[in-house]
Amino acid sequence: MKDILLVAINAKWIHPSLALRLLKANLGSSLENRCEIIEFALRQPLREKTDPILTASPRILGLSVSIWNHLAVLELLKTLRDEWDAVKREGSSQRPVVVLGGPEVSYLPPESEIFKFADYCIRGEGETAFRELCQTILNGQGVFVNREFYQVNTTEIKSGYRLYTDGDLSRKLIYVEASRGCPFRCEFCLSAVDVCAADACAVVDSNRVREFPLETFLSEMEELIQRGAKTFKFLDRTFNLNIERSKKIIEFFLYNINEQIRQNKKPFVVHFEMIPSNFPPDLIDILARFPPNTLRLEIGIQTLNPEVSARIGRPSNPEQELKTLSLLVEKTNAILHVDLIAGLPGEGMESFGKGFDALWAVLNGNGAKGIEIQLGILKLLPGAPIARHIKPFGMVFNPQPPYELIETADIPADDMDRIKNFARFWELIVNRSLLDIGPSRVFNRFLLLSDYLFARFGRNWGIDKNELLNTISKEQATSNRQQRKEV
Repeated sequence: MKDILLVAINAKWIHPSLALRLLKANLGSSLENRCEIIEFALRQPLREKTDPILTASPRILGLSVSIWNHLAVLELLKTLRDEWDAVKREGSSQRPVVVLGGPEVSYLPPESEIFKFADYCIRGEGETAFRELCQTILNGQGVFVNREFYQVNTTEIKSGYRLYTDGDLSRKLIYVEASRGCPFRCEFCLSAVDVCAADACAVVDSNRVREFPLETFLSEMEELIQRGAKTFKFLDRTFNLNIERSKKIIEFFLYNINEQIRQNKKPFVVHFEMIPSNFPPDLIDILARFPPNTLRLEIGIQTLNPEVSARIGRPSNPEQELKTLSLLVEKTNAILHVDLIAGLPGEGMESFGKGFDALWAVLNGNGAKGIEIQLGILKLLPGAPIARHIKPFGMVFNPQPPYELIETADIPADDMDRIKNFARFWELIVNRSLLDIGPSRVFNRFLLLSDYLFARFGRNWGIDKNELLNTISKEQATSNRQQRKEV
């Protein structure tokens, strides 16, 4: 049994937690061997989560909390407390010191229910603070000071990549990071929590991005490739901010992909999140050299309405952003994943639909394959400055995680529900390439289709693929017959 147990409830089993591996790797030589990591999937039964923790009986239990697993962690802690209380009543005690960390609890108000089940909360980056806390508890070394929103020095911490198992590398996404931070201050994001005024939000500050030493990073990536990693997913939010540095990293991965192909091996896949405003021709040229099915690019558009972008402090140039996407579709083999957010303050259905259509026309206009639009619903992350727009724009959010928008003055609740159904059916049908829906004016057409499908099935989840396609086919046939009659 280990003294320190680090636990994460991941969205799916293919998503290992880099955060836990970083915490363990930075415990120091005296404590790392006293630490164990256990990961669960969100949909695993509760008993499958509690039993391993109770069996491990650690002295310190650390849990990573995100917007997506908040309620699951709360449920877990409530059940564990009942179990620990029962053992205590029998005359013994197995309750560990409970430590929470992660982006969700870093900004929650102190009265939040989840804190009732914890002894400590580490806010911000935890590699140094968690080690100091463990030393204080286990070894009595000094006094622990809970630094709020602490940021580590990226040149001094140890990476956690060596803690990925061979099973992780062969079957899961491998999360890596070449930098931390974001130069932008978009109000819906936690990168803007230190901003009070709207004009300050518009500032783009590249100094807010901290880079890991490049040569060391590439050496670590080389080791992961040699060990058999299949999919690299970068956590950098603005990977192409520093073009010269990003080109070196991209060239490194391109070379190794081509080496694997030359050796008749199935090449790995690499996934970068990039900003659409910084794609000079030489970057496009490098990306164009990636073979099919080896490169994924996530591009955050969020809105194509400049007035809305300015309102939330997000730099925007719709014409340039669409041009960039068009070049990526035309010149590269990249699988494109493009993000939009519905419900931003001041954007109604008409504006959002117009932006969606413009985006889809560019992405699908050349008959490109492997194109995904991720339609997200605005969320009120704890502490995010987007809250200042609640009253002026009649915004109502669910108070429970993930804090999703219910309605605004511009989009009533009924229409917001329609958009949510649209998003789910778009993911099931279009993003998974089940159906070709054509290149133009798609928003209103697909909105009506998603209305019909929700009325037909009564849900937007757990639908058999073949039944879904048969239902769409019948509906389209009926619609065509009706149109012929009207003619």
